[in-house]
Amino acid sequence: MSDANVNAARTEPLALYVHWPFCVSKCPYCDFNSHVRETVDQQAWRMALLKDMAHEARLTNGRRLSSIFFGGGTPSLMPPETVEAVLAAARDHWGFADDIEITLEANPSSVEAARFNDLARAGVNRISLGLQALDDMSLRFLGRAHDVHEGLLALEAAQSLFPRVSFDLIYARPGQSEGEWERELVQALSYGTSHLSLYQLTIEPGTRFETMVRKGEFAPADADHAATLFELTRTLTEQAGLPAYEISNHARRGDESRHNLIYWRYQDYAGIGPGAHGRRGGTASQRHRKPENWLAAVGRNDHGIESETLLSQEERAAEALLMGLRLKEGVDLARIASLSGVSTASLIDYAAAERLSALGLLVLEGDRLKVQEPGMLLLDAILPQIVG
Repeated sequence: MSDANVNAARTEPLALYVHWPFCVSKCPYCDFNSHVRETVDQQAWRMALLKDMAHEARLTNGRRLSSIFFGGGTPSLMPPETVEAVLAAARDHWGFADDIEITLEANPSSVEAARFNDLARAGVNRISLGLQALDDMSLRFLGRAHDVHEGLLALEAAQSLFPRVSFDLIYARPGQSEGEWERELVQALSYGTSHLSLYQLTIEPGTRFETMVRKGEFAPADADHAATLFELTRTLTEQAGLPAYEISNHARRGDESRHNLIYWRYQDYAGIGPGAHGRRGGTASQRHRKPENWLAAVGRNDHGIESETLLSQEERAAEALLMGLRLKEGVDLARIASLSGVSTASLIDYAAAERLSALGLLVLEGDRLKVQEPGMLLLDAILPQIVG
């Protein structure tokens, strides 16, 4: 990346991602870097996270943080004093933007909800709650430890303590009818949260669900039915004032996840903790994935980095396009050209874009390229046609 492009990137927000890899149990649909351990040395993990962070701070000196996201795993299992220590160190290293967003993912168990007050005092100002379903039978199928009643009590507690709350639901579950999903989504919208993450159930390689499908223990929703549920989701959230701003994310205007927007807008972020990725100054970083390997690496090197790769101009441009076209707002081709060094004329296949535009799937207005509503269902097929 040229000096001019590096300087341009430094004027944009910097985010911090903190990965806590531990869970009470492994959900059958989950392919995230999550692990079940009988015991965790909390002091050792706190100190390791602080060392890993200090290394990233040295590499991004002079920038302020606009968002911090504790993801996992199950970050609500972190002791609140660890969260507080991470936030205090992050403030010392970088400084915080006045309106910094600090999000923590939480499971809606009563044990974890009991920590919400301490987490709020530590500085967390946004909770992302993994409700996943509003039906007890579905929660058991999804391997969740909570029931609907417990989940709604956790939601109520979160809404009373945090300025901003989001929660997740998984739909297109086996046998779920259009009417069942409509009733569940209407119920979800009635709780008044300003952000919802609504995901179709996907069968990921290496998960227990993949094994079950392969054995014929259940069949995923067929593509046509899933598409119907997707369109219903967009309609109901739009009517409720939480339109989709990304394929699976819906928010009131101004309540979009600022942290995730940094990813989708291809801005810089530091990632610490096992398996965490980062993007800074045109370099892709990845931490050791297995918790024990990451912890040992921090002990040896004062950081948990497994690899760092200087991305080519073409790689940066492709990543920015693939991330940004998930957004309703689309991408600014001139900005991507400036950040990557690839000319605007070479960023996309303009002939393919024109064909897809004629089909009502894309729109190109000046340097702004957007996927139209009908194209969002076909995004996986569209992207390879226009991005080299």
